[in-house]
Order: sequence, then C-alpha cells, then structure tokens
Amino acid sequence: MVVLARPHARYRRSYLRAHDEFLEAREGHRDGEGAWVEPADAGGYPGAAFSRAELETDEGFARLVRFRLDRSLEDTPRPTGHVPSTVYWIGGDDPAEYLGSLSIRHSLTPFLRDVAGHVGYSVRPGARRRGVATEALRLALPEAAALGLDRVLVTCDTANVASAKVIEANGGVLEDVRGVKRRYWVATT
Repeated sequence: MVVLARPHARYRRSYLRAHDEFLEAREGHRDGEGAWVEPADAGGYPGAAFSRAELETDEGFARLVRFRLDRSLEDTPRPTGHVPSTVYWIGGDDPAEYLGSLSIRHSLTPFLRDVAGHVGYSVRPGARRRGVATEALRLALPEAAALGLDRVLVTCDTANVASAKVIEANGGVLEDVRGVKRRYWVATT
C-alpha cells in the first residue's frame, strides 16, 4: 500500500534511513523534498539550514516538518523565484514508513515551465521498482485538482526511462523534449 501524507514526526527514523540510502546511492538532490540548506538571497530570503545531528532530535525534526508544511502557505518566506508548494511524504504499509517525497508546485515560473514542472517526486532506492512512484503520482492528481489545477506539467530527464513510464502510466501526454527534459501534461481529473 502507498499513501501520501503530509510531513509528520512519526517518519523521523525511516526518513533518516532513507536519507542514508540516497547518500549511499550518490543521489544528493531529491525531487519533491527540497534541500536541507537554502542560503539567504538578495531578494530578502533569510535562508534556512538543517543538519543531520539536529534532525536526530525530536525538536530538530519537528522544525523540519513545520518548514515543509509551511511551504504550501502563500506568505511563507521562500527563496526568490520559488512558488508555494505542497509537500507530501510517500508512506507505506507501516504508518511510520517513509518511501519518498512528492511536491506539488501551485503555479509555474518560466524555469518550472521549461524544466521542473508542477510535480516532483523521488523514491528511496530501497523502495524502487515496486510501483511506488506510479501510485504516488496517481494519488497526487486529485490533490492537484483540489488546488485548482486541471492539468499538471510533469518532467523527467530523457535518460530516466523509469520516470517516463511512471508519468505515462498516469496518462501523461508528451508535449515535447527541451534539452535533456521530457515534458508531459497530465490531467488531474
């Protein structure tokens, strides 16, 4: 079973184990999750930072959870050029099992339109090839519809055949290829 859940403290142990899996696989960037360190910028964003040591504590992990939840709010400070986005953690059979992350960006900037799209997701290496991403994207479509999006742009690298299959399994229609990105539109209803 795959579920989409808003970030919650119950995922801490599994989330940190997943982080270790991503590091072991040499995958630093995780679509749908966001970085642990965001520097301050000239547009007034004060920056944010989380360390592994801090996230090992209840208080530190609670701060990360709040940070991820607040990303959906219009008035939350964010890096210049970023838009509100709703972050979900992909869960499994165990209510504390973290399988990955998925984010729905509420609108598109020129960068998002060309490269990243409305939806980004990543599945921890140990949970891949089990249909997790396909089901997570399927579950995200009604959530995107609830945000007023009748269709979402979902992109993947041209070399990422697995992600292309996830998008196509959810009704994705290829619009074009721009550089190394395949760009699909997926109806939300």
